[in-house]
Amino acid sequence: MVRKFYRDEGMSLSAALGIQKGRIGRDVLWGLLWLFVLNVPFMAVVAGTVFALYGSDAPSAFATIFFDPESSVQMEPALLLVVSLVAVVPFMLINAPTEELVFRGYGLDGIASRWGGAAAILATSLLFGAQHILFAATVPGMLVYFIAFTVWGLCSAIIVRKQGRLLPVVIAHWIVNIMMSSPAIILPILQLTGVIPVF
Repeated sequence: MVRKFYRDEGMSLSAALGIQKGRIGRDVLWGLLWLFVLNVPFMAVVAGTVFALYGSDAPSAFATIFFDPESSVQMEPALLLVVSLVAVVPFMLINAPTEELVFRGYGLDGIASRWGGAAAILATSLLFGAQHILFAATVPGMLVYFIAFTVWGLCSAIIVRKQGRLLPVVIAHWIVNIMMSSPAIILPILQLTGVIPVF
């Protein structure tokens, strides 16, 4: 669907991402910088929102706000590994470029051409935050995710508008997705090999 949107605009996905021969190395370095730049406000907002919600109980709230033990499902390590390979690997590969092409590419450019850059940054950031609330396991977690991912979207949109390039932000997003998703693959492997016990 994303490819169709861009084809209708007369643009390939590689052009939309800004992939250029001889520039990939610089884009990776920019992506590493943006990884740090984007994660500092993201983590500060996560911590700040939890402290605003829970005050002095915030340290213990971190243990429950992002995980609902009552809705967790125990799986055998082999089944967990299969599910992870089927669900997590495609997520790690396609989520970052897809979200960036939609929010900081097509959406940002489309809204900016009609209502201006500031409206585009705000709208795509709020939509990006709203899209991520269903990843949270609890209602307070939904609020934290909405605020934190809105801030990520805001900073990403500003970077893309100022730099005029999408690929470095895609790289930063990719690294985050790989770091956050890889435990779902590594944990069952470690359990199957006996390195760590099965819970």
